[in-house]
Amino acid sequence: MQTACQAVQHQRGRRQYNKLRNLLKDARHDCVLFANEFQQHCYLPREKGEAMEKWQTRSIYNSAVWYYHHCGDRMPIVMVTEDEEAIQQYGSETEGVFVISFKNYLDNFWPDLKAAHELCDSILQSRRERESESQETHGKEYPEHLPLEVLEAGIKSGRYIQGILNVNKHRAQIEAFVRLQGASSKDSGLLSDILIHGTKARNRSIHGDVVVVELLPKNEWKGRTAALCENDSEDKASGESPSEPMPTGRVVGILQKNWRDYVVTFPSKEEVQYQGKNAQKILVTPWDYRIPKIRISTQQAEALQDFRVVVRIDSWETTSVYPNGHFVRVLGRIGDLEGEIATILVENSISVVPFSEAQMCEMPVNTPENPWKVSPKEERERKDLRNTHLVFSIDPKGCEDVDDTLSVRTLSNGNLELGVHIADVTHFVAPNSYTDVEARTRATTYYLADRRYDMLPSILSADLCSLLGGVDRYAVSVLWELDKTSYEIKKVWYGRTIIRSAYKLFYEAAQELLDGNFSVADDIPEFKALEEQSRQAKLEELVWAIGKLTDIARHIRAKRDSCGALELEGVEVRVQLDDKKNIHDLIPKQPLEVHETVAECMILANHWVAKKIWESFPHQALLRQHPPPHQEFFSELRECAKAKGFFIDTRSNKTLADSLDSANDPSDPMVNRLLRSMATQAMSNALYFSTGSCAEEEFHHYGLALDKYTHFTSPIRRYSDIVVHRLLMGAISKDKKMEIKDNFFSNKDLEELCRHINNRNRAAQHAQKQSTELFQCMYFKDRDPETEERCIADGVIYSIRTNGVLVFIPRFGIKGAAYLKNKDGLVISCGPESSSEWKPGSLQRCQNKITSTTAGGQSVTFHLFDHVTVRISVQALRCHSDTIRLEIISNKPYMTPNPELCQQNSLLLKSELVKEVTRSVEEAQLAQEVKGRALQEYQEYCQTKGRSLYTLLEEIRDLALLDVSDSYAM
Repeated sequence: MQTACQAVQHQRGRRQYNKLRNLLKDARHDCVLFANEFQQHCYLPREKGEAMEKWQTRSIYNSAVWYYHHCGDRMPIVMVTEDEEAIQQYGSETEGVFVISFKNYLDNFWPDLKAAHELCDSILQSRRERESESQETHGKEYPEHLPLEVLEAGIKSGRYIQGILNVNKHRAQIEAFVRLQGASSKDSGLLSDILIHGTKARNRSIHGDVVVVELLPKNEWKGRTAALCENDSEDKASGESPSEPMPTGRVVGILQKNWRDYVVTFPSKEEVQYQGKNAQKILVTPWDYRIPKIRISTQQAEALQDFRVVVRIDSWETTSVYPNGHFVRVLGRIGDLEGEIATILVENSISVVPFSEAQMCEMPVNTPENPWKVSPKEERERKDLRNTHLVFSIDPKGCEDVDDTLSVRTLSNGNLELGVHIADVTHFVAPNSYTDVEARTRATTYYLADRRYDMLPSILSADLCSLLGGVDRYAVSVLWELDKTSYEIKKVWYGRTIIRSAYKLFYEAAQELLDGNFSVADDIPEFKALEEQSRQAKLEELVWAIGKLTDIARHIRAKRDSCGALELEGVEVRVQLDDKKNIHDLIPKQPLEVHETVAECMILANHWVAKKIWESFPHQALLRQHPPPHQEFFSELRECAKAKGFFIDTRSNKTLADSLDSANDPSDPMVNRLLRSMATQAMSNALYFSTGSCAEEEFHHYGLALDKYTHFTSPIRRYSDIVVHRLLMGAISKDKKMEIKDNFFSNKDLEELCRHINNRNRAAQHAQKQSTELFQCMYFKDRDPETEERCIADGVIYSIRTNGVLVFIPRFGIKGAAYLKNKDGLVISCGPESSSEWKPGSLQRCQNKITSTTAGGQSVTFHLFDHVTVRISVQALRCHSDTIRLEIISNKPYMTPNPELCQQNSLLLKSELVKEVTRSVEEAQLAQEVKGRALQEYQEYCQTKGRSLYTLLEEIRDLALLDVSDSYAM
């Protein structure tokens, strides 16, 4: 009801109102908004002196009564309110119109919804606690926030600064930064973020909140610390030197609270006893270090102490050291694989409920009894490439969602034709259909280390939209005619096509064929049934195509390189699954030239489609920009390169690319890898945007060195590409002077959609990284680091801090902190046998090295890019994710005891990792089942063996809101 919506805006603020409006607009909820204030019989004028809340309650009740009579007195109407006076006044006034509290509504209409009853009790208890607290007199822990009008006036005048609070997870109690936003970023004259030092200065704001800050006098400014601390891995490079003071401020108000669901852990029995007299009020510790402890009221503390639990924050009063919240639901047991994965999903606000019946009803049918076929209508309207083009895909092993295929052929005039053919998802997903709304909400397919959650139902993502080998599929194609020698583009064609992919190759097989190893053809299914002669001819045809594609890709890449395209380094660890979906492998991804070939063809298609849609829709095209990074972020990169005698010129992408290419140490290729990794860390994020919101000079993609770029090539797994496909179809219709069928997003709506997709992409990147780290920890967790040979590895120092170093371990793709001074104040000492021990002494840090000197006068120096021997162990944490711990045990590189078996050991390691992680998970589940039988009273909280994550998450539909931090992606 309109009045109820406005009551939410009036009482709870614009953010809650917008959230409610979005829920109402979502077609999946089947909600209707009744504009009761514009209906003749429902409208009631507000009486003189009548309170707003009283008038709103009266209006809603009057509308409910009218609607009851409108339905012929046959449909009972329920009005839910927490206003006791309204329940007394209207509860029995009209037969058939029930005015009851939410608790009574649940008791009478949904008595079996146990989880909803528990949640309601938790919220009511939390509210009672808050009301009783506000009646007690407490000394204030924090100052009051300034009124909104004072904050807005202060921002306009420049006295206050607006920005987003970003807590440093490594020093959550001490350091937070406010990243400037809106007018503040242009008008303040500040070049860096503002440091908020200590929790008092944060004044009850929480990571992610939009806050208003007052700068402190310059004599109170502080610098950020350069010491390693618990959970330190890699902070983004900062231009500030460790002791140099930076702008420092305090929070005076909050413009927007970005609270979400938080995963927490209950204290152990000992901690509960320590927390004292009122055992119902419990301080729970969030999984995310950046969130303060939350106080909740519950009688289940003891039963839940071994579980990950979801809570929400309700309020944070000035009189309370901690925010107050309420219990929502149980996720799973601490340390259990499914529970930890569910934690990662909730922490990144990822909802992965199964697709609904309404969505599945929109799907086409493809069964053995009723196979899907190309329709005669589509056959007439599309360009048919099935008999004219050799089309094939190159993807990772086990890939089911094949978005893209390639083709290359010689034309009759001697020129070449290069084709990129992309799954035609928009043929099956109509704008604003149930499937479209769901895909828009998810925005992306989420790839975790051992599983994925699709953006589209599997009938599309793994079947009818997947360009599999040997079957007819609809595609959207871009075909270029290229000069036969220079490969210059002569002309380009865009349109809908029908294709039949001849081969579904995986990267390694394509690379073998490119390298001339034709025996790999035995592993390509499409060749197995062929006779020798036919097989040889088809193999030669395929090898020519892959070779020609690679040749063209090299040419395209060289052209981008000349404009300053960057080759960046990211540590990508991939988990492979076997046929039974068990973990088959966990390995750092090996780069192949064929990766570059495919990527270059996709970049070309994205670039040309970006130009096309922008020309047709200059103010409402979805493009992807990559702004130049802030120069101060490059300071650590420049200093590190200087340590090896290299100069990195960061003035432009061209000078940076050339500098990185020349920064090669012939004796150690790891130096260049780490320098490229540092360059990656310094980058801004690539982001989607609407062309109507940006000047054309801001469209540029810094990393790819292209003036316009978008994402067109993966519509199965990215919603941005679906939007781009619709725009491209509109542009083609425009060219043909045909009517444009789709209603495209306005600039404002598209900008809002881009913000949502950017947010979900960041969440997907973080979830993938966190799940990989989870598997790394699970592998090392049960090892004895003192005796297990695989826990010893070679590491490379890539950053120096005041009390230790940051180390990269190539063998596992792990980055982490190694301390040179321990908590007892002892420093590391390396003896003549290169073994290390802790002794009294001191550390002296220089720009590119750090020296540990013992009280006895022995010293050892660690330089940037030194290879050291590292012991890997796991620090098991009850309340947070486990972390990898690194300890330097020798200042010399690690030498494998038996060099001849080095390669074999590496392969052995991978298969053992698979077996061990899978075995330990199965054992944990088995133990849990046994424990569940023994402890019947806790059985409802236990996970059971074989239960899928989809089933588990079916029960937790209502995941909350927003964001995480930065990660770089093209």
